[in-house]
Amino acid sequence: MAHIPDGVLSAPVFVVGGLAAVAALTFSLRALDDRQIPRVAILSASFFAISLFSIPIGPTSIHLLLGGLMGLILGPAIFPAIFAALLLQAMMFGFGGLTTLGINTINIAVPGALLGLAFRPAVARASVARAAILATICSALCVVATGLLVALSLAFSSPDYAASAKAMIATYVPLMVIEGLITGSCISFLKKVKPELLSPHAAGE
Repeated sequence: MAHIPDGVLSAPVFVVGGLAAVAALTFSLRALDDRQIPRVAILSASFFAISLFSIPIGPTSIHLLLGGLMGLILGPAIFPAIFAALLLQAMMFGFGGLTTLGINTINIAVPGALLGLAFRPAVARASVARAAILATICSALCVVATGLLVALSLAFSSPDYAASAKAMIATYVPLMVIEGLITGSCISFLKKVKPELLSPHAAGE
């Protein structure tokens, strides 16, 4: 459950998340290169569509996040991509929430942005096979980080959520494997047909 709905989090948590999201969006939009906009739109639309499909697991559900893939391709521009998709999902389908829009953006985009920036230079220099392995690791770590951030958001909101937050983290394990493999395959393909997308310049760094 990376999309936390309205009414779950305490006011301090979603207010801090909202302020953090505003700061991240302001920074990323100022640094956004016009040439990145089509890429941001395509990946935002991909995240919008694919994350609507949830698989129930125990008391919660999982869906693809694409944080690692988006972070490697977009860098900091992942913030407007995630924000726009989450806003549309909340308004059109009631998926997630408006009060939690900021914290949901932070929980998904921060791991992608930071790990994408960390792994991108090595991925850009690596061979196709090695780039796929690095991308798989990057994506898996993004899933783990998002799961931890969601769990912390719940735990800080109320002690009553602590037990369910711990149980929820376990559901991210299969997602970590699936998303890692998908991201590795996508990066392997891009290294063959469009390697310039993975260069630091392409992400506006």
